[in-house]
Amino acid sequence: MEPHEIAEVLDRPLSQQMLARDITRLAYVSTDGTPRNVPIGFSWNGTEIVMCTPTNAPKLAALRANPAVALTIDTEVHPPTILLIRGRVELDLVDGIPDEYLEANSTYEMTPEQRVEWEAGVRSLYDAMYRIVVTPTWAKLIDFETTLPTPVEELLRKQAERKGA
Repeated sequence: MEPHEIAEVLDRPLSQQMLARDITRLAYVSTDGTPRNVPIGFSWNGTEIVMCTPTNAPKLAALRANPAVALTIDTEVHPPTILLIRGRVELDLVDGIPDEYLEANSTYEMTPEQRVEWEAGVRSLYDAMYRIVVTPTWAKLIDFETTLPTPVEELLRKQAERKGA
């Protein structure tokens, strides 16, 4: 997929709503060769998805060995809205707590006092964290109104071709 095609998908208003959500599902291949799919907080900076993880997270070795990942951001209503993204990971070790980690957790409902207590706890727990940075290399938005899963789109196209023939 070309960069301008990716940008066109990600710049859609519905995609922007999805990129403002709290949680994505990060899919990758573990070091034992089996698939993993984990929910993880994220933030979107306009060009990259940024997730953060502790320095002892098992996923780090897997991401170093195979940086190809897939992300799913979706809604919990029917019909769902689904944003699918593929890309390659870059790992960035940060002393202390990355701003993106605090940002990704900023939408959770907490009183100002709870937020201060939560942030103090986080800062006392982690001396450093890794930023997991994904630059999209492919993207698809599925809203079940204007876009459908690719196999369904292909079936509908074939049906239309048969009717037109």
